[in-house]
Amino acid sequence: MDYKAWKHTWIPLAALILIWGLSWIVYKSALTGNPPLLFAGLRSLAGGIVTALYLLPAIREVRWRKNAKRYLISTLISVVMFFGFQSFGLLYLPGGLFSVLVYLQPILLSIFAWMWFGERMTWLKFAGLLSGFGGIAVISADSFTGDISLTGVLLGVGTALAWALGTIYVKKESSHVDPLWMVAIPNLIGGAVLTGIGAVTEGFGSIRWNAEFIIGLAFGAFLATSLAFAIYYKLVSRGEASRVAAFTFLVPMVSVVSGTLLLNEPITLTLLAGLIMIVLSIVLVNRPARPVRQEAGQQVPGPFTGS
Repeated sequence: MDYKAWKHTWIPLAALILIWGLSWIVYKSALTGNPPLLFAGLRSLAGGIVTALYLLPAIREVRWRKNAKRYLISTLISVVMFFGFQSFGLLYLPGGLFSVLVYLQPILLSIFAWMWFGERMTWLKFAGLLSGFGGIAVISADSFTGDISLTGVLLGVGTALAWALGTIYVKKESSHVDPLWMVAIPNLIGGAVLTGIGAVTEGFGSIRWNAEFIIGLAFGAFLATSLAFAIYYKLVSRGEASRVAAFTFLVPMVSVVSGTLLLNEPITLTLLAGLIMIVLSIVLVNRPARPVRQEAGQQVPGPFTGS
């Protein structure tokens, strides 16, 4: 994707980063004293309903008989696993540390895109991805306190893996299924599954219907699930996954900055250092690669080519 094409993506990309950045604070607050599975299920189910209502005029595009398998696979990976792991993981680890583990996703996504779609992977791009992950680790360093829960770590890595695989699957199937329906239907089905499991294991009586929980559900339904994932899948479907992924490194930075401003805490040197590393990551990953000339009889370069 060239820079001219990117001119038309800045507004939705900025909205995506802002929504997901704020979601960490909103969800952490909503989950305080509330059942994680029911929250994840209701949030996903509500998001699916909102998206489906918007897409109702184009309901013929669902093509259930043809695409049922695709919808069900996406449901398992992108909803049941992703939202389930995420909601439980936030109970075991501080939000900052958990976000570091989840944002292994851009690195995993870029590797999968290289393996399965042949997206160009240069040493410079790979260094940029590592720089972005390092920036998140630096920004979140202040939350690395107390005992580290192994369960939380596994849930964080599992969330990253589910997110990466789910994104790759939607990109792979984007020529067969509208990415927006791949948001609506999996969230409807997955949300119903998670809500059902939560109803049995946690019980609706365990929900504290306070302002934080209701705001969390509304934020997730209208913004973080329906709108944000629709934007994300659209961007990934029409461009290089690794380039879009690099910009998501800004999400934890927005989360930390928002928390700092809301709690009136000072801007720290670690925050500034992490910001520099993330900006460097975006520049390196999106730097145009030099065309590689192939002479007669010359060996075709491998995936890690020159910058």
